Amino acid sequence: MPVTTTVQPIPHVTPKITQLFIDNQWVNAANGKTIPTIDPATLEKIADVQLGDEVDVDKAVAAAKSAFALGSPWRRMDASQRGRLIAKVADLIEQDTAYLASLECRDVGKPYLAALHDISFVVQILRYQSGWTDKLCGKTLPVDGDFFTYTRLEAIGVCGIILPWNFPLVLLAVKVGSALAAGCTVVIKPAEQTPLTALHFASICSSAGIPSGVVNVVTGLGATAGAALANHMDVDKISFTGSTDVGRLIMKASAESNLKKVTLELGGKSPCIVFSDANVDHAVKMAHFALFFNSGQACSAASRCFVQEDIYDEFVAKAAQRANEKIVGDPFNPKTENGPQIDAIQHKKILELIESGKGEGARLVAGGGSKEGKGFFIEPTVFADVTDHMRIAREEIFGPVQQIMKFRSVEEVIQRANDSNFALAASVFTKDINKALTIANSIKSGIVWINCHHVFRTQAPFGGCKESGMGREYAEEGIREYCEIKTVTIKIPQKNS
Repeated sequence: MPVTTTVQPIPHVTPKITQLFIDNQWVNAANGKTIPTIDPATLEKIADVQLGDEVDVDKAVAAAKSAFALGSPWRRMDASQRGRLIAKVADLIEQDTAYLASLECRDVGKPYLAALHDISFVVQILRYQSGWTDKLCGKTLPVDGDFFTYTRLEAIGVCGIILPWNFPLVLLAVKVGSALAAGCTVVIKPAEQTPLTALHFASICSSAGIPSGVVNVVTGLGATAGAALANHMDVDKISFTGSTDVGRLIMKASAESNLKKVTLELGGKSPCIVFSDANVDHAVKMAHFALFFNSGQACSAASRCFVQEDIYDEFVAKAAQRANEKIVGDPFNPKTENGPQIDAIQHKKILELIESGKGEGARLVAGGGSKEGKGFFIEPTVFADVTDHMRIAREEIFGPVQQIMKFRSVEEVIQRANDSNFALAASVFTKDINKALTIANSIKSGIVWINCHHVFRTQAPFGGCKESGMGREYAEEGIREYCEIKTVTIKIPQKNS
């Protein structure tokens, strides 16, 4: 996404708000506790935020339920006016680009230029969604008999939004913007590692004129605040992005509470398939981006790179060279390409998986360890001669570790690419459109990119299947996830014969 690189960062930015946002009020957690949020590049504490739990979630859900009640200002509001409010939120975010990008840079550890891209994309997302508010409509249906039947799309109600830490504000915008466009109210639970931009977003919603109770934010732990939201009887839908294991817990909570609707965007182990007729330099560049984007912390990362045997050695050599050249360090340095991993837990997990790759016989051709100095930095790592049974080929690493695997034929690579519990995304690099479409039609995944990867657009739905989740985000399909279909049938009176 294009950004204005002249927007200067605020390297020592501190958050303006650290309280919970419930019913348009800034409040402390009922338990009186706080939790620190840490800069993963420097290991310094940025701020202490409120540690909300079940009591606070109850209050936030009650506010959201009241704001969704028949006759409330939000329910009475014209759809076009709702769209104008969402567009105003986008405008205010754009005005705060430097602050929000700098806050994301410190809280997440992503390079400032990448954070600028994120904020630019957030603005695009919200403006796109604002245009849908008065265009969500049902159908008239030619049913049998003397009846007039039509359908209505109606807002589902109170929605719990549980966010990950890798793209905090982007994924907030995708979910909350869709919910508001549909006419829902929301309770947002940011990731405990990265809560700061969600709180500022709530402030912007208030400034834009979003009515009280429509947007609420409860910061806290997933095991307490997140679980309370997932189990709440007055929450009508949960939208979650995160790990497959937590996705299972949310499904279970839905089943054991009120069978609330769920949208789950979960893990991935996406294949990137490079045929020998591809432009090798372009394929190396794109496969590198497909894996190392956001320090490897992306669910759609191309973490299984299948390269045809004719070009395998050349590809491996160039992939290793590119990884060794990558600049990792201070997120506020404009030359930095990758920042740190999010926290000590992820850092340890990634290093342990790297060691498993070495132990299982993969050939290490770049990186392979922790970067010296403070912060949760890991060297850009590339393994060659990876086989399908290895842990690094099966498990989601969620870090800067590329695995390169050799294949011979179209049939072989389709079978191997589909041999995974995950099915989020895939990409294929070839000059042969027949090969490209064969792969696109044969790979089990929610998304297939041809001669590109990580192309995210507001107009195109995103989501996976199998253990990568259910439902779609972005586009019209994403907004409809926050709607119910109501069928209305009217008996047509007939004249007496």
